[in-house]
Amino acid sequence: MAPLDNPSAVVDNAPPSILERVGDFVSEHKKAIVIAAAAAAVAGVGVAYYASTSSTSSSSSTSSSKKAGSEQGSETGKPKKKKTGSRGAKKSGKDKEKKGSADGPILEERKPKTDGKATVEEGVAEEDYETLTAEQVLALPEETRTKIASSFKAKGNAAYQARDFTSAAGLYTRALQVAPREPVFYSNRAACYINMTPPNYELVVQDCDAALKLDPKYLKALNRRALALEGLQKWEEALRDFTAATILDRFQNQSTSSAVERVLKVLSTEKAHEIMKGREPRLPSYTFISAYFAAFRPRAHPALPENSTTGDETLLLALQALDAADYAHAVTLVNEALEQGVSWDAGRAEALNLRGTFKFLTGEITGAKADLEESVRLVPDFTQSLVKIASVHMEQGDPQKAFECFEKAVQCNSKDPDIYYHRGQVLFIMNEFADAATNYNVSSELDDTFVFSHIQLAVAQYKLGDLAKSMATFRRTLRAFPNRSEPSNYYGELLLDQGRYEEAVEKFDKAIELEKTKSPPNVLSLVNKGLALFQWKQDIGAAERCCHEALRIDAECEAAVATLAQLSLQQSKIPEAVKMFERQAELARSEPELVNALTYQYATSAQVEFLHNYPDMAAQLNQIASGMMA
Repeated sequence: MAPLDNPSAVVDNAPPSILERVGDFVSEHKKAIVIAAAAAAVAGVGVAYYASTSSTSSSSSTSSSKKAGSEQGSETGKPKKKKTGSRGAKKSGKDKEKKGSADGPILEERKPKTDGKATVEEGVAEEDYETLTAEQVLALPEETRTKIASSFKAKGNAAYQARDFTSAAGLYTRALQVAPREPVFYSNRAACYINMTPPNYELVVQDCDAALKLDPKYLKALNRRALALEGLQKWEEALRDFTAATILDRFQNQSTSSAVERVLKVLSTEKAHEIMKGREPRLPSYTFISAYFAAFRPRAHPALPENSTTGDETLLLALQALDAADYAHAVTLVNEALEQGVSWDAGRAEALNLRGTFKFLTGEITGAKADLEESVRLVPDFTQSLVKIASVHMEQGDPQKAFECFEKAVQCNSKDPDIYYHRGQVLFIMNEFADAATNYNVSSELDDTFVFSHIQLAVAQYKLGDLAKSMATFRRTLRAFPNRSEPSNYYGELLLDQGRYEEAVEKFDKAIELEKTKSPPNVLSLVNKGLALFQWKQDIGAAERCCHEALRIDAECEAAVATLAQLSLQQSKIPEAVKMFERQAELARSEPELVNALTYQYATSAQVEFLHNYPDMAAQLNQIASGMMA
């Protein structure tokens, strides 16, 4: 895969390729994962469930508008047709079990328990049932009470069909007074409450609680309660119920699966936003930062003025720390330099460029943009700052402004090869591979000593479908840069993408050996090797050892954490997987990355709760998995 696969990867040449490949593998091999998970029985549903739901239609455009129970039909046998918006039950006029739908309500057809021998109490005519008090009804024989309850249910159904939800709810209440242990009456009354204007979600939850206490696997009650909880914006509880309904229904109901995706998206997005607001900025992993700075050609340090100030000297120390990959000290020193005062414009522009870069890496996008723009104001032809501003625009989802920055940089210095390399990167993530290749070629023509221009050219050619040319470019790059690990690592990624596992592992081993000469080494080739061994031989132990070694070297390597989380799921080590997803959330640099990590975390936790609530389902997971393989 390519070093760059998405807009956020503008700041990172390597990690996203692995992170996305982990997710892609789960999605593309979901059936194999289901079998592996189900084989362990207990908690294996973690992968089975999320792999199944994650391939459904987009949660932003699909909803569970065929509301709870509609998949089983109504008393009239008519299907639901209306669809709802992306926020599910929240909008009462659109997202509930439709009050105005002409297609019929979604009431339960199953009948109250009876032996078929019920008779009407002598002297009590059927039309007089509704005149009896609760005490009079309870004094009747059980068979008669069953008949009375069925009569109230039938009349409630008729009122429901007539959209008289208040009367229907009253009739179901009368049925419950006669037969208080019949879950269908609670569920049908909940259907009335959810269709009232406005919906009474609290009462829906209460009735569904009662129904599920009597029948914990009552799908319609689960779905109705989930919708009500969604309407109350109790996202985690709604996710719990939609998850349970999805698994109990053997992943067959598209509406419920879509509801899982929808609620997961809202829950993860809201939690991520809340976390990011309160999170102190911090540097990402060494692997991430080093990959970012490696994407720029080295530049000479600015010469200090004859009468340099303390701030000038501190700036030089910051740049020296950067050269030594001592990023924490580089941040501290550049901040001190600016506080102390840098005496000349070129030096201050350099300091602002460096501080803006670190702000960008910590997710302070607004502050990064301000520093970089001030850098350009001081030195208008500072092309590196212009290129980095383009990256900020891409992070903010504005490619047009990004290209304007690139064009301005070209006008300032058309011979700067970094401009073309980074413009190629933006084109690449926009799937404009031919234009990206053109820019990589220009970058290499201006300076053929920069390894990443050659690597990205080979990857772009691969994306264009020209396998022979891509492989030839990689082979030339391997010969031209025999002491660099990156060509072997990324060549291995393309071999892995082709299923040439043994050759891929050989390339990753070569990259690992070359990285051993560095201190600290880049660990991405270790993670890649682990993933390759897993895909090739299903050797989870070897894959885990690779990832743990990567984390021993770089404790904050996001790719290793994400891979270990998925490997834990394969082995049904759900608590370990949850911990890894939590760790991935801690390491997330940006809000989209955090949303992704939280999505897996909440999905897995919901399934842990499912197996706690339904322990008997563990033994059935093998059957579910086998059915999905059919």
